[in-house]
Amino acid sequence: MLNKQYTSMLQEKDVIFEIFQYATERAKVVGAENIYDFSLGNPSVPAPSIVNETIVQKVNTLDPLALHGYSPSFGIMETREKIAVFLNKKYGSSYKASNIFMAIGAAGALAHAFRAVTNPGDEIITFAPCFSEYKPYTAGAGLKLTIIPADIDTFQINFAAFEAQLNENTTAVLINSPNNPSGIVYSTETIKKLADILTEKSKEFGHPIYLISDEPYRDIIFEGVDAPYVANYYKNTLTCYSFSKSISLPGERIGYLAVHPDCIEANKIIEICPQISRTIGQNGAASLMQRTVADVCNYTSDLSVYETNKINTL
Repeated sequence: MLNKQYTSMLQEKDVIFEIFQYATERAKVVGAENIYDFSLGNPSVPAPSIVNETIVQKVNTLDPLALHGYSPSFGIMETREKIAVFLNKKYGSSYKASNIFMAIGAAGALAHAFRAVTNPGDEIITFAPCFSEYKPYTAGAGLKLTIIPADIDTFQINFAAFEAQLNENTTAVLINSPNNPSGIVYSTETIKKLADILTEKSKEFGHPIYLISDEPYRDIIFEGVDAPYVANYYKNTLTCYSFSKSISLPGERIGYLAVHPDCIEANKIIEICPQISRTIGQNGAASLMQRTVADVCNYTSDLSVYETNKINTL
């Protein structure tokens, strides 16, 4: 007998991929140059040349068995070390390799974060507007997802509605800044206030409320925008990152989960991630991509194109 949960999901198909499929078919009729497809988050700028050069260098110089072999469950140590060093230099943090888990994109990082700090039946709170796939992501982990209505004046957090919803079953809060789909960036003031509330409520409920920060768009910040590094303001933060936008590698599905070094049970959170991998079949990010991003994590594509496009449409 077919699985009832997934069969029922056929009635609520992935809208993003439905639109993408329609755009692809429509392009065959009217020409791709006449289609403006805003469905999938495919970058409109290529990866920097250093990315392909690094891939070629790895392929030409490394032992093929090592290059294409399975990586350790946590990720390749050299990659984890280089990402920790990069984050510390850029954000003044204190990550170690042991705080980094290599994942199959930000979605893979989220899948591990959800399961690491919750139990089935727990509640995760997020804020509208939000990425539509958060619903199946959390449902697949057996979690209740509560979406707080938007503050339609600022699209910062609707704190009144948020505080009214917080309860003892809330074990994590999920944020996405810069936000998909609004593009809004949560300000330092917003993040500080959120951190204060989570600290107070964690004490009141007698358990930590973890902050899961979904950050695939973190590097697409326009000039003059206040864009704090979230984990610097709340120690119980799990940061989920993808290289899909920063260096235009969405199809390679490479990212990481970074657990704040002072997070409660920080070491254990990382330690159990390979056990989570075993249960969801996401065992190890691609070895070639891990070795590549280790050497190019301090580069980005020409992200200024996005700001230029924004200005030209105003």
